[in-house]
Parts: sequence; C-alpha cells; structure tokens
Amino acid sequence: MTALEDWSTALRAWTIPQAILEAAPESPYGFPPELFARRAVTAATRSEVTPTTRVALEALHEGGEVLDVGVGGGATSIPLAGRAGLIVGVDGSAELLTSFRSSAAEAGVRSETVLGTWPEVADEVRPVDVAVCGHVLYNVWELAPFVEAVDRRARTRVVLELTDRHPLAWMHDLWETFHRLTRPQGPTAHDCEGALGELGIAPSRDERVQAGAGWFDRRDDAVALIRRRLCLPAERDPEVAAALGDRLVEHDGLWSAGPPSGTVVTLWWDRTASDD
Repeated sequence: MTALEDWSTALRAWTIPQAILEAAPESPYGFPPELFARRAVTAATRSEVTPTTRVALEALHEGGEVLDVGVGGGATSIPLAGRAGLIVGVDGSAELLTSFRSSAAEAGVRSETVLGTWPEVADEVRPVDVAVCGHVLYNVWELAPFVEAVDRRARTRVVLELTDRHPLAWMHDLWETFHRLTRPQGPTAHDCEGALGELGIAPSRDERVQAGAGWFDRRDDAVALIRRRLCLPAERDPEVAAALGDRLVEHDGLWSAGPPSGTVVTLWWDRTASDD
C-alpha cells in the first residue's frame, strides 16, 4: 500500500465496534465546547511561543489573513491575533464557531466563519496568506483531498500541528480493561510526513514536549469525558477513575485525565507561484 493508503487504513482501524457503540448510552465522540474555549484562552495567554505560532508568524505580514481549518475555539490561530488582520475559522460545529468568534473579539482581531466540513466547504473560502490546522488530522481518513484543499488556500505558508501519536493511544489499557479490546498503534506524525511526501510536499518539522494541563473545573467532569470515550454508563465513573489512577490530575485547580506530557509536532511548508 502507499503511505496515503496506510494512513487511511490505520485511522479506520480506530472505528469502535458496532456492538459497543450500540450499547453506549452517550456518543463517545466530540468534546464539551467549554473545553475548546479554555484551550483558546490558554493558547492566547501562553508565555512561550510554540513552534506552530512561530513559523506561522514568520510568514505572516502585518494585517495578513489567516485560515484555521477545524478552528474549534481558536487555540491554533488566536495566538496570531497580534499580527493578523483577519482570521477565517472553518468548523463543523456552529457552537464552536460562536466560541471562536468570541475569542477573536477578545483578542481584538476581525474574524469570519464558515460552517461545514473540510474540504467540502473549501470553495467558500478565499485565498489567505497563511493556513493553519491544529489537531485535526487524526480525524481525516482521506488525507490527500483535505491537505490539497488547505494548500490551495494559502498564498505563503501552510502550518499543521498534531501529536506525535494518535491522541487516544494512551487509553489502550482502559479499552483492554473495560472491553477486552486491543486498539491500534498507528498512525503517527511520521506516517503523516510520509503521506505528505506522496503529495509532493516535503515539510519542515519541529516538535515540543507539552506538559499536561487542566481543562475541567470538576474532577467528575474529567472522569466523565473518559467514561463517555469508553462507551460506558455514568454508574461506571468510580471504576474509570480507579483505572485512570495517577493519570487523573489536578493542575492549578483544574482537572484533566491523560498522560503527564506528550510530544506535539509542527509540520510546515512554503507555497510558491509554481504550486498553483
């Protein structure tokens, strides 16, 4: 198989078995909107400049235009607000786009939003200077049309951010414990680079170790998110909390569940006239 086919096959392997899905009292997918809003605030007030922000700013002139695909609350693009004149956010959730518009207004940058799934709504977005896409690619089974549509919208640079491993890979033992189900190992950021290479893209790469952060006011909400991910009913919360052990952590008064740290990878490339 090609690297693009390997990427698609690896992601499809993460599909939750139908029997488990049918027994789930709630959808295991998605995140609470307040979590995206808190991520945007954290990103906007972070003291250090991440590689993603740095390489995006390097290619963005004063008052330039930014596209953020899968914008969520704006955590990837809001840190660019000091230089950007406009941020265009695309997302499939109207609620998240409302949160993004609020974050952009607080950051003092003009925003536009497009509701829909990328790349289906790509034609509704005009070319911008810099396109960014943060923590979306592990949800994209067909990488070629997605990335190519992002690439066509950027005049200067494309910047992608993703974790080095699938963001749910840390939950392998929990699936074994509660469902006797073995989850996949891939894909990885390295696999993404290989797939991009088949599209004729040779991205530059940087990475950083990101410490865990708290996202929920209440411990119970952090546990409930993982319990929903596992397709379990609410009465299993105490068991889930016990299985999480020291991965259920309080950070400065806020709770989260997950590994203590992880590696975040930034991939980027510059656009030229010959790319169009």
